[in-house]
Amino acid sequence: MAQAWGFGRFGGPEVQEFFDRPDPVPGRGEVLIRVDVAGVNPLDHVLRSGLVAELDSGRPFPRVLGMEAAGTVLALGENVDGLEVGDAVFGFALTGAGTYAETTLLSAPNTARIPAGLSATVAATLPVAGTTAVDALDQLDLPAGATILVNGVGGGVGLAVARLAIGRELRVIGTGSAAKREHAEATGVRFIDYAAGDVVAAARELVTDGFGGIVDLVGGTSLRTVAALARDPRNVISVGDPSVSDLGGRLVDRRIDRENLERAAQLALDGVLAPVITAIHSLADAPAALAIVEDGHSSGKVVIKVA
Repeated sequence: MAQAWGFGRFGGPEVQEFFDRPDPVPGRGEVLIRVDVAGVNPLDHVLRSGLVAELDSGRPFPRVLGMEAAGTVLALGENVDGLEVGDAVFGFALTGAGTYAETTLLSAPNTARIPAGLSATVAATLPVAGTTAVDALDQLDLPAGATILVNGVGGGVGLAVARLAIGRELRVIGTGSAAKREHAEATGVRFIDYAAGDVVAAARELVTDGFGGIVDLVGGTSLRTVAALARDPRNVISVGDPSVSDLGGRLVDRRIDRENLERAAQLALDGVLAPVITAIHSLADAPAALAIVEDGHSSGKVVIKVA
């Protein structure tokens, strides 16, 4: 039996619980891993809430929280190529299978080997934040010297976008709460505190001719406020708000296959996509890890060290 942290029904933090489950059996295209490190993401508590019906996996309760992990391959299902038992890997869990657990199932096409020299802790942050940053900046395809605005720069994805953008020789302006300033500025971002005054006016003081692109991690009113700062509305890319299309912008085109995971891992190994990991919790402390992210207080990336 393996310990897991999940939820017995949809709801808030009150539905979360520890429980034991047998090691899952990998099916076709699936990989059973011993989890070393799990990444914590805002989508974890969104899935727990059950408020987004199209994201419901339909798995029986209790369900395990988490969607990304790094660990060691214990068993392979049928039709799994390029991976072997004993490999150190990272990737995406099957929907609803979860990663806040001692063992779990990853989707083989969305799993890659961890390259030598890259830690499991760093690898576990890459499936969501790392590949999202790569996808957003590939979609913008801005030339060196261009200026971008990262709306909501302080979280794990925002800082990954900022670091990768700076690695591509882009000038980065970022918005966020005051608590996120230190990590953003340490990354090389020119920071705008969105609670300190008029964000649009502050941005226009820094960039008088408009931004080459905007990567939005916030959505809603905040997205609508900053969208007009882009010179070309098609260069407004939102990670999670479909209403960006009403503004002439686009949702990020996500690619979570093995090739893109390997690309993110190499960028991390090269130091271009080094994540800002601000909290490492044990599995026993998983409730606190998720609470930090759910409350919106996390700056950078939060992980759970399971092994």
